[in-house]
Amino acid sequence: MKIVILTTQTPHHAYFVQEVGKLFPLELVILERDALMPPFDVHHSFEERRDAYEREQFFNGLDRQMADLAPTESVASVNTRDSLRHIDRIGPDVIISFGTGKISKEVIARCPMGVVNLHGGDPQEYRGLDSHLWAIYHKDYKNLITTLHRLNERFDDGEIIFQTSLPIKPHMRLHELRRYNTEACVELSLAALQHFERYGRFIARAQYKQGRYYSFMPAPLKQICQEQFERYTQNLQI
Repeated sequence: MKIVILTTQTPHHAYFVQEVGKLFPLELVILERDALMPPFDVHHSFEERRDAYEREQFFNGLDRQMADLAPTESVASVNTRDSLRHIDRIGPDVIISFGTGKISKEVIARCPMGVVNLHGGDPQEYRGLDSHLWAIYHKDYKNLITTLHRLNERFDDGEIIFQTSLPIKPHMRLHELRRYNTEACVELSLAALQHFERYGRFIARAQYKQGRYYSFMPAPLKQICQEQFERYTQNLQI
């Protein structure tokens, strides 16, 4: 089974590649360099704490490069001609997208039965960007969910393969949340790859409704999320 991962260079994506690669050899990781930038401020200080926390939890404080973990190619976008050429060279059975921009129909066409996406949220409620933060903003803690779904040409609209709720613990801080989401992404992906290896396809179900689309969360709303989430976890019982 030939597997290609489309992602970016971050501590949590490096951990994902490392852990999936332990059980399933990866043919290639394609790193997207050019991130979409919103026309307003989205930076919040918890994000630096999050990156440092993940480096400590996943790599004992080291800054692991993707090229140290798997064969890697860097492209401006996973949809560019260069990226398509790399995909064509491999001829993958499965393509996993984790944390890139929207995947083009040309990429999907390269692997129509095996291209999937990891979405930090429930797309039946929250599609698009910063889904966990938007759930927290709405105090919708039951929808702190991670989803592995098929990719089609509509944003976060494909059939659901697996979902799981994130473990929200007493006194948990917001900068810790992505670590648990990443570990959930590893578990869902490994389970799905085992199914694909056994049955030659992903077993999936249609979404029961299309969630609202959300874009980037502005920095002031992230501050509200941090306060609300940490107030919520402070009151959880052990």
